[in-house]
Amino acid sequence: MNRPPPPAAGGAFGRRAIRAVAAIEALKGAVVLLAASGLLSLVHRDLHAMAAALVAHAHLNPAAHYPRIFVDAASHLDSANLRWLALGAAVYALLRLAEAWGLYRERGWAELLAAASGALYVPVELFELVRRPGWLGVALLTVNLAVVAVMLRALAARRESGALHDRRR
Repeated sequence: MNRPPPPAAGGAFGRRAIRAVAAIEALKGAVVLLAASGLLSLVHRDLHAMAAALVAHAHLNPAAHYPRIFVDAASHLDSANLRWLALGAAVYALLRLAEAWGLYRERGWAELLAAASGALYVPVELFELVRRPGWLGVALLTVNLAVVAVMLRALAARRESGALHDRRR
């Protein structure tokens, strides 16, 4: 029997909020997938020369602390490391894209994944906010807490309707 998904927590607002989170997750996945593609384009390139040219183009002193760290880090990256970084980025991107698809399709597993992955960042954001207070940290923490709250509310509504244990969802 094909049961329709339970109404999203908060009705139309809850559905719109979940779809907004889905859009954000899809955007994150697409950006990281582009970054992975960019990393792969650097395989078999002289990264030290590219980093030095970038530092020179930005009119930075290559002997200064941060530009030197950047050039040294680039010179230590080899093709194998770039491939591993690109693979990790691609896996992360695919996870975000799958989460976005699941949220858009109102799947319980995606709501659980979104709540868990959002909750993982809260302690880090709190630590950073205590370490370096600022409006950006407050905004990120607020948005992340809102995402977690929306997902927990959707999961609670799903549980009340009995759809949480439906294997198809």
